[in-house]
Amino acid sequence: MSLRMMQRWVAGSLLALLGLLGTTTLGPLPAQAQELLTRKAKAKVAPVYPELARRMSITGIVKLSVVVAPNGTVKSSRLVGGHPLLVNAAMDAIKKWKFEASPDESTGIVEFKFEPQN
Repeated sequence: MSLRMMQRWVAGSLLALLGLLGTTTLGPLPAQAQELLTRKAKAKVAPVYPELARRMSITGIVKLSVVVAPNGTVKSSRLVGGHPLLVNAAMDAIKKWKFEASPDESTGIVEFKFEPQN
């Protein structure tokens, strides 16, 4: 088996395994976390499109439930759904976001849309 064929076999096997997992959803969310986050972001960092996902033309939306501390930093994030090959990029990006200060914590959904750039 050539190296190229082996790479395709491994990539195909990985996709099949990920397909068995389907879209990941982790338990019910609190009522306030089921809506998009309305707190204004001061600084957004775009996710880095994973090279494997790009080569395999994987697109989609990753949804994260985010808790923003009063000082505007992301306190925590939790996966709500999305393709497994795209999740880490979204999780890494949201950690770098900064929001406006507020007297209270804010909770809501942030969506990252992954599409290949031409």
